Amino acid sequence: MGQYTLDARNSLCPMPVIKTQNKIAELQVGDMLEVTCTDPGALNDIPAWCRINGHLVKKSYVSGDDVIIIIQVNA
Repeated sequence: MGQYTLDARNSLCPMPVIKTQNKIAELQVGDMLEVTCTDPGALNDIPAWCRINGHLVKKSYVSGDDVIIIIQVNA
């Protein structure tokens, strides 16, 4: 199980979701991906995408100007 990061800061909707989708396509089941964004809409958009695609949001929070979402990749 690997730990990966994705910097999607300064990208507006829908790019944080698209960048997350593209990165997850490169990963294996069980890998963890930490996505950092500045688009506050990502707090809703990325978890919604994860629900549709079967991935698990382990944690999501705001730190300063950054939105951070930690995702476990599932099959």
